[in-house]
Amino acid sequence: MIEISREAFEDLVGEALDTVPPALVAHMRNVVIVVEDDAPERGLLGLYQGVPLTERGDWYAGVLPDHISIYRNEILRICDTPHEVVEEVRITVVHEIAHHFGIDDARLHELGY
Repeated sequence: MIEISREAFEDLVGEALDTVPPALVAHMRNVVIVVEDDAPERGLLGLYQGVPLTERGDWYAGVLPDHISIYRNEILRICDTPHEVVEEVRITVVHEIAHHFGIDDARLHELGY
């Protein structure tokens, strides 16, 4: 397992967020992205919890923010080089943001995420 400090890993997540097109970021509503050290289950690199934009209706008001977790130790566990970590963080961040926009796992896998 490669070692990268939490601070450096958080910076990688920030850099991955910077690669998301501004037009998409402008549509992200009521969502928070956090780095957590440990995943609730082995092999889980990220997790989106919330109501995707495509499912929100008139009833959607006064709710807690959607929550995207990026799991540091799981990503570090599957990577052998710093370059692989950078790439996996980017893929995971994009994958979880896509869930916020209502894109399911099947479609994401078709797209390579």
